[in-house]
Amino acid sequence: MSTANDAAGRVRILTWNVWWRFGDWRARREVLLDVIRDADPDVVGLQEVWGFADPADPEDNLAWWLADRLGYRWEFSASSAPHRWQNRLRLTGEDADAADRIADIEFGNAVLSRHPLRDKHIERLSGGHRDDEGRTALQVTVDLPTGSLPFTTTHLNSAPYDSAVRHRQLGEVVRLVAGEGRRPGYPPVLTGDFNAVPESDEVRYACGYLTPGPVRDFVLLDAWRFAEPGDPGLTWNRRNPFVARVHQPSARIDYVLVGLAPFSGEGSVLGAHLVGTEPVDGIWPSDHAAIVVDLRA
Repeated sequence: MSTANDAAGRVRILTWNVWWRFGDWRARREVLLDVIRDADPDVVGLQEVWGFADPADPEDNLAWWLADRLGYRWEFSASSAPHRWQNRLRLTGEDADAADRIADIEFGNAVLSRHPLRDKHIERLSGGHRDDEGRTALQVTVDLPTGSLPFTTTHLNSAPYDSAVRHRQLGEVVRLVAGEGRRPGYPPVLTGDFNAVPESDEVRYACGYLTPGPVRDFVLLDAWRFAEPGDPGLTWNRRNPFVARVHQPSARIDYVLVGLAPFSGEGSVLGAHLVGTEPVDGIWPSDHAAIVVDLRA
């Protein structure tokens, strides 16, 4: 757990794909809560967040449940096409308790923050050449004690053959981020599960650092460049049994991208590391690990 002295002079960001309502989601959400609480972030971007349309109970949204216990604010953006995930629950019977409500379970992104949130905006992203998966980017402004932080989280198409779709989606997201990034305040932060490795065309394009990006004179730095040298940052790791069963290689597919900091240094990256990389009492919190990034306040 971070101490008050540890937290001085930094803004801590966490991003995590929390694996919707798959597996033993009740046990997993308790571990998710513990890991997030121990990481002590100021702002959290979450992907694969579940919630119910027209919930009968406020606890019928994972973002609300986590925010309530952390004492944080929260915002949520639902996919317009959650059918792929709902169908998986029907086929596997993984969530028998919700069998009669599966059609009402939403799939989306969320932001949690210990500081006030405003200016919520949901950007609907382009669909694939097959089915539109209803992907979104959720953008908010975080009112930190030391200034305003433009913060966006997103989750892109996952199919290995959808690189071109992700390229288009990231172009849309970065243009959104760049618009906020030109305002006074902290450099903008973009988090999310891009479902793409760092050397992919779409990630290089989004950063605009190794190749021209979607917005002229606008660059986003991959915060993992400031992690311990040699650490691959595998957020999708075959050590996790939920990953091993998919028969794909370990990879870094989750990101915190940060706008270029001014010479004064506010918003510059101080370091990055992973959390949620081990089971707790035999329970893996998600099929992804989470990234924690510290920015200079």
